[in-house]
Amino acid sequence: MGIFEFLYYLGYSAKKYYSLRNQKHLPFKVISIGNITTGGTGKTPAAIALAGEAKKRGFDPCILTRGYKGRAKGPCFVSRGDGPLLDEKDAGDEPFMMANRLRGIPIVKGADRYEAGMFAIKELTADSQQPSAKILFILDDGFQHWRLFRDKDILLIDAEDPFDTRRLLPVGLLREPLKEIKRANIIVITNTDNTRQEAISSLIEEIRPYNGRALIFPAEHRPLRFEGHLGETMPLKWAEGKNFFAFCGIGNPDSFQKTLSSTGCKIAGIKTYRDHYKYKQRDIDDILKEAQKSNADWIVTSEKDMTRLKELNMPENLIAITIRFSVDERFYEQALK
Repeated sequence: MGIFEFLYYLGYSAKKYYSLRNQKHLPFKVISIGNITTGGTGKTPAAIALAGEAKKRGFDPCILTRGYKGRAKGPCFVSRGDGPLLDEKDAGDEPFMMANRLRGIPIVKGADRYEAGMFAIKELTADSQQPSAKILFILDDGFQHWRLFRDKDILLIDAEDPFDTRRLLPVGLLREPLKEIKRANIIVITNTDNTRQEAISSLIEEIRPYNGRALIFPAEHRPLRFEGHLGETMPLKWAEGKNFFAFCGIGNPDSFQKTLSSTGCKIAGIKTYRDHYKYKQRDIDDILKEAQKSNADWIVTSEKDMTRLKELNMPENLIAITIRFSVDERFYEQALK
């Protein structure tokens, strides 16, 4: 372990120790969804899918999120269940996307998820004498949020690039040592549709010495449809044979490109930015020029990227591909049992 890794590990250990010593409990069940690395493992589609399934099964789910890079401070509603109450800049791109996708499911933003949860209980039960016993909190990106007790920890691991160089930040992408996989109650290996079975089997063999009890489920992030920035929708078949120029600023751009290719479109070019990139008008203008040079008919991005473009002048031929989290039904049975 190098000096920078060691310094990170000291800070990480101190934060974890202090947080666990002062851990708080919400009066309702909490399920955490998170990862052990930085970057994209598909947490947001997984949180959307789990919340939607919980709602179908009679729970009253509420998502608690820190709202990474969102400007709004303190506990506040991103949505009460009927669409966004904050814009993308105040909510953060991922909570804003969840608010657009989920109906009947409140989303609360707050750095302190215990405080956010208590705020949600107070606000959502203000008109009733007895809070619903079916309230279920889903902690978005919560694997390292030790300050809040959770009843189940769901750990997402990307099949394509599970642990990078297996080094801690800032040298590698690990948020904590691999031995901490032991805390997971359920492990989901994501992006398995883009990965050979041999690689998945090898990954499971690497995971098992750290955690021999957790159930492991393979999951895919399947394309659902295309959506224009004016609200129009197009089925996947519509893309077959069309020339697309793609761009994205997400944690796993390779997965985005593979998902896009699976629709049968032709990718004339692609431009990538860092995760959570804040686009400016000149970026869109540059993308449009590159798309025209490559003779692309359409410009396509991810659903998460589209949320960051709302205040910019977008070309009429700009669309987003939406993704759904696809996993065996037994995952939901175990997660919500």
